[in-house]
Amino acid sequence: MLGRRHFRIKVLQGLYAYFQGGEPRIEIAEKNLLTSIEKTIELYYLLWSFFLEVLDFYERRQEDARHKFLPTEEELNPSSKLLDNRVVHQLRENHDLKTRQERYKFNWSDDQEIVRRTWQKIRDSKDHHEYLHSGVSSYEEDRLYAEKLFKKFIARSHDLQFFCDDRSIYWADDFDWAASFVLKSLKMIDPGFGANDPLTNLFAREEDDDPAEDHQFTVDLFRKTIIHSTEYEKLIEERTHNWEIDRIALTDIILIKMALTELIHFSNIPVKVTLNEYIELSKYFSSLKSKQFINGILDKLVIDLLEEKKIRKTGRGLMT
Repeated sequence: MLGRRHFRIKVLQGLYAYFQGGEPRIEIAEKNLLTSIEKTIELYYLLWSFFLEVLDFYERRQEDARHKFLPTEEELNPSSKLLDNRVVHQLRENHDLKTRQERYKFNWSDDQEIVRRTWQKIRDSKDHHEYLHSGVSSYEEDRLYAEKLFKKFIARSHDLQFFCDDRSIYWADDFDWAASFVLKSLKMIDPGFGANDPLTNLFAREEDDDPAEDHQFTVDLFRKTIIHSTEYEKLIEERTHNWEIDRIALTDIILIKMALTELIHFSNIPVKVTLNEYIELSKYFSSLKSKQFINGILDKLVIDLLEEKKIRKTGRGLMT
């Protein structure tokens, strides 16, 4: 469902908590890790729910304006272009989205102020005015506007991010990720997207991706990194003669251990993919010097492990 890099990040966070002296039992630590991933998925659906709630608020305001004592001509005959937006209609009819909203019990009745403020920003924007009066009516225009509306007024909403941070400790670091997944989903929706098509499939990297495989990848990466931790520390120590292992940043050690787990125990992941992924992660979670250190250590480890035949890949081209 989520990208493999996101799973790696979640495993990194879970391992950091574990090695910092958090939950000592692997089973409980693993459960916490999977809960964290599920909460990211919940946040993804919450952002969809808020998106539709803002549009519902707009519709209610239009209806209230029509029944004013002395409505204006514009209030009596408002533009229905946004409410008739084809992509919005597809989302409203989507069973996956409806089911998830019921499952997570999303309810915005007590939080209408944030909904109102968001809608006011949309209403007063140049983008909204141009959309309503473009003189064009096409599916592509509808999709692009829905994407722009979400990106500018929801994904970048400090109010909504604060709201999410306040609701769950799991959401503090996941808001941007969840928002990016919603935008990715919007980009992939097309006229053939039906009411019975699950939104979660829009996360898939390829058509034949299996969420169960991603789940197993996450659990195995987490568990095997812990199980082989002592063994990996010895491998690292042997290649860091000028460093004592306890002087190396914990994050750097964990990234190297995770990379070793993939190199040695995941026969279907190419060596180059593993190296690229962990060097990339080091850019975000380590310092510049740490990135160079991790890169150098992993290069040494790969050469030695290949010579010792400890890296065994099963498919063509996976060794490079």
